[in-house]
Parts: sequence; C-alpha cells; structure tokens
Amino acid sequence: MNGIVAPALGPVATRVAQVGTDVNVDIGPAFGVVGGAVGAFLTTLIVGAILVAAAPGYVERTMATVLEEPVESFLYGLLCLVAVVIVTILLVITLVGILLAIPLGLVAYVVWAVGAAIAFLAIAARLVGREDGWTKPLLVAAGLNGALALTGVGGIVSFGIGAAGFGAVLRNWLA
Repeated sequence: MNGIVAPALGPVATRVAQVGTDVNVDIGPAFGVVGGAVGAFLTTLIVGAILVAAAPGYVERTMATVLEEPVESFLYGLLCLVAVVIVTILLVITLVGILLAIPLGLVAYVVWAVGAAIAFLAIAARLVGREDGWTKPLLVAAGLNGALALTGVGGIVSFGIGAAGFGAVLRNWLA
C-alpha cells in the first residue's frame, strides 16, 4: 500500500498506511466460554433474586412443577422453543414481520431466563435446602448454571434444565 496508494493520496494516506495496518485482535474461544459462564451465573442470580423477592409463591409452585414433572416440562419447553424459533424465522422471512419477531424473541428470552432460574433454584433447593432463606439456594443455582456453561457437555445439561424451566413456566401460563 505504501508504494502505490500513499504517494497518490498525500501525507495523510502515508500516515494511515504506516500506523495500524497490522491490527490483530484474537480473544480466543476461552474468553467466549468464560464470558458465557459469567453471563449464565449473573442471569440466574439476578433473575432468581428478582423472582424470589417479587413472587416467592409463584417460584415455589413452578419449582414444584419442575421437580414433580421434569420430563413433561422439558418436552413442553423444547416443543415451545422449536415453535418460537420457527415462528420467528417465518416472521423474519416476511420482512414486515421483523417488527413482530424482535419483541417475540425478547419475550422468549425473558421467559427462558425466568424458567431457567426457577429450574436451577429447584435443583439448588434440593441440594442445600431453604431453611436459612433464599440466599444459599440462589448462589448455588447461579454457581451450577455458571459451572455447567464452562463445559460443552455441561452446556447441554444446562440447556435441558433451562428447557424444563421454560416448559414449566409456559405450562403455568398457557394451560
């Protein structure tokens, strides 16, 4: 670039050609995995804390659904997730439906976060109990989700738990 373009464009092009031509930013896959784990931890912790503070009765009922009917909740959540993805794709294809696809995706994400937090809270409450309140189960639930997100197989398990929670939330709302 220095030999051909820089002389033709003057001193500014020469300076640009000399500075910053070799910028290589490589954060690697480890950063993405750690970032995903931190995001899973924080999402579960924050959403779980809001739910426990705002609607503890709802959380307990939905936790009971996840624990009593885990397979049904998982299948319902998985089927609903597939339906949401298909509807979103169809809306995006129509171009006009993008205005509906964006809110649908956001609502689905929030419902997923609520369901996953409740499902992880159900597991954590089984592991550590709730005699001392919600703090310990919240931290254990967030830690479980974050730790599972660090591994490939754990990510699949975390997805399954989230699908069960998603299904339990939707079954309560839609049924």
